[in-house]
Amino acid sequence: MSTTERPRILIVGGGYVGLYAARRILKKMRYAEATVTVVDPRSYMTYQPFLPEAAAGSISPRHVVVPLRRVVRGAEVLTGRVTTIDQDRKVATIAPLVGEAYELPFDYLVISMGAVSRTFPIPGLAEQGIGMKGIEEAIGLRNHVLEQLDKADSTTDEEVRRKALTFVFVGGGFAGAETIGEVEDMARDAAKYYTNVSREDMRFVLVDAADKILPEVGPKLGQYGKEHLESRGIEIYLETSMDSCVDGHVVLKNGLEVDSNTIVWTAGVKPNPALARFGLPLGPRGHVDCNEKLQVNGMDYVWAAGDNAQVPDLAAMKAGVPAERAWCPPNAQHALRQAKILGDNVVSGMRGFPQKEYSHANKGAVAGLGLHKGVAMIVMGKFKIKLKGRLAWYMHRGYHGMAMPTFNRKIRVFADWTLGMFLKREVVSLGAMETPREEFYEAAKPAPAPAAAKAPEKAKAS
Repeated sequence: MSTTERPRILIVGGGYVGLYAARRILKKMRYAEATVTVVDPRSYMTYQPFLPEAAAGSISPRHVVVPLRRVVRGAEVLTGRVTTIDQDRKVATIAPLVGEAYELPFDYLVISMGAVSRTFPIPGLAEQGIGMKGIEEAIGLRNHVLEQLDKADSTTDEEVRRKALTFVFVGGGFAGAETIGEVEDMARDAAKYYTNVSREDMRFVLVDAADKILPEVGPKLGQYGKEHLESRGIEIYLETSMDSCVDGHVVLKNGLEVDSNTIVWTAGVKPNPALARFGLPLGPRGHVDCNEKLQVNGMDYVWAAGDNAQVPDLAAMKAGVPAERAWCPPNAQHALRQAKILGDNVVSGMRGFPQKEYSHANKGAVAGLGLHKGVAMIVMGKFKIKLKGRLAWYMHRGYHGMAMPTFNRKIRVFADWTLGMFLKREVVSLGAMETPREEFYEAAKPAPAPAAAKAPEKAKAS
């Protein structure tokens, strides 16, 4: 960390909003006008819409992440967490990866911490559940699923086999529907290479408390998505929830009980709980309370956007939605556009110039349900174009491919997709990645003394 007399713009969070806001500020700022500091526990940004494809092996995991230090050159990037913020003193407490926590003063503040998985106190969930918020979880899920196929193929115990080949997904939004679609696709391909495992031996279960899946694309496309997944042998239980999953024994509210080694939790997100320690005004669900200029209400030096912010949706209000219900939804479509306006407003606020209001009309939604399968709703003025199948899948890949940050990563992602047209999907499990030192530890640990060496001492004692 460098010391400077220049004003400091502190960006808390290096996700989609943090990355784009930092780039925008650096682009608009005059030379040496301010110091931009980005703090995040990870040294990279993850493009979350591609996590299901990374879990299925359609995209290399390295291509789903963007290294912050490479992309926001000219900014300080601190790998650590902001634990508390003293707004009166304008000081943030930073907990680095190693060493003592320290205080960092700032003049302007951007809150872009994103969201975390929304969980409930369900017995066994913390021990058994697998989330889908980070690239580590996507890689872990892929290796875990393929490892279950390895177990099932090699065991003669029918109970162990059945538990290994049962996969339970909780949450039927974008993350849940896309992930189960991609993982089922991968497992179906992988089964071709196993002697004792077929797709018919596997059981995929999707559970959601709502009365439909994929609500973002509308009821008709959501119903198509449900029917499509069911046609592939996926069981879908709506208006139900999971009561417990202790030791992999899943108990659903509707009375169904199954044993599974794989429980994937994608039942929504919530703002980062750390926001409560930042001295900011929060909305009823824990979001930072912002105005239409992305400025935190009552604080002219703080801005927020993305999943952790409650931003008025001016476009929805113009369409007649009541103000108390018109809030920007947490998606990449809004995050990208909010980040650019936020970056401009930070520079304008620093210079004492007027700031812009954020307004963006919904352009629709796209979702992939596996290779060559998807749904899409495109909004063009007053018209809504609904697509399904292969064409919707192309729309899904095209939109997110172009939204992927940096030209470097765009090229790599499109290269992965192009190679996938000619080469078969990789179905190798690298489960040992979770404990990479285990084999070396077994080889290097001291061997126990042989029993024969202890015998003379016993004889001497007698």
